[in-house]
Amino acid sequence: MPELEQAPKLDQAPKLDQAPKLDQALAEVAAEMAERSDRGDVATYIPQLGKVDPRKFGIAAVTNDGRVLVAGDADQPFSIQSISKVFTLTLALGNVGDALWKRVGREPSGNPFNSIVQLEHENGIPRNPFINAGAIVISDILLAGHQPREAIGEILRFIQFLADDETIIIDREVAASERATGYRNFALANYMKSFGNLHHAPELALGVYFHHCAIAMSCRQLAMAGRFLANGGKNPATGHSVVSAERARRIGAMMLTCGHYDGSGDFAFRVGIPGKSGVGGGILGIVPGVASLAVWSPGLNANGNSKLGSIALEKLARMMNWSIFAP
Repeated sequence: MPELEQAPKLDQAPKLDQAPKLDQALAEVAAEMAERSDRGDVATYIPQLGKVDPRKFGIAAVTNDGRVLVAGDADQPFSIQSISKVFTLTLALGNVGDALWKRVGREPSGNPFNSIVQLEHENGIPRNPFINAGAIVISDILLAGHQPREAIGEILRFIQFLADDETIIIDREVAASERATGYRNFALANYMKSFGNLHHAPELALGVYFHHCAIAMSCRQLAMAGRFLANGGKNPATGHSVVSAERARRIGAMMLTCGHYDGSGDFAFRVGIPGKSGVGGGILGIVPGVASLAVWSPGLNANGNSKLGSIALEKLARMMNWSIFAP
């Protein structure tokens, strides 16, 4: 049998023992991002977000062995927007379990995050819990047995608990700005109500939705809040379970396939870790078994995801050999 030709070596990421120290990697990424001029565009359709300085950049990593490493503007709070949907999904699964999937799908949308065309075609069942329509249904689920103020308080306390930080707040000005300009979201909610997929008045579910999207967190706080997803559902500081290991894996799978809207495939291709973006310019990234990451750069790309945040996580994952598909 003839010998097989050896495949040419590709430009591979370094092996773990060759990877730079994480603090050095974060500093290098932050320095490179500070020099870039192609920063994307801030989300002006929510007026309060349009006021944010596009030159800001922060990045944080919280490792499962307890290290907290930051660079850039990692301690400046920003509006986490749709990143909050990771935490509301976690809460809703805790409340109703897999019955949730009768009202929300688990497939990538392949359409803009506020598309009404797809919702019409699929009879009021949102494609996944991370597009706007899906997150509005999740808010409706969290309303069961509660007043909107109580549901909003439960979400905020849960995030404060995960991050071990009671100073995290809701930015009321951002919430008001979203409500004042949220015509498409009102249309989505009313459309789902017409199909019976909202059990409360649309304005009540939307009140919860607008407020949890307006939660303000820094990269450090956000990375802390994501620790349980990087550690098999457990808080690595206490060892206590937040969710089961299976549920943590499934939430991570949803983040990988649906966390960047119609740019999710490209993010998975380039970065290779579960991630959830928000139009405030933040991204929560999860390296299973290793670390929780948060990055913030307010300028967005064409898909509504942080332009430099995506590039920074791609660079960091390559430097540290952190893709979930890496050997």
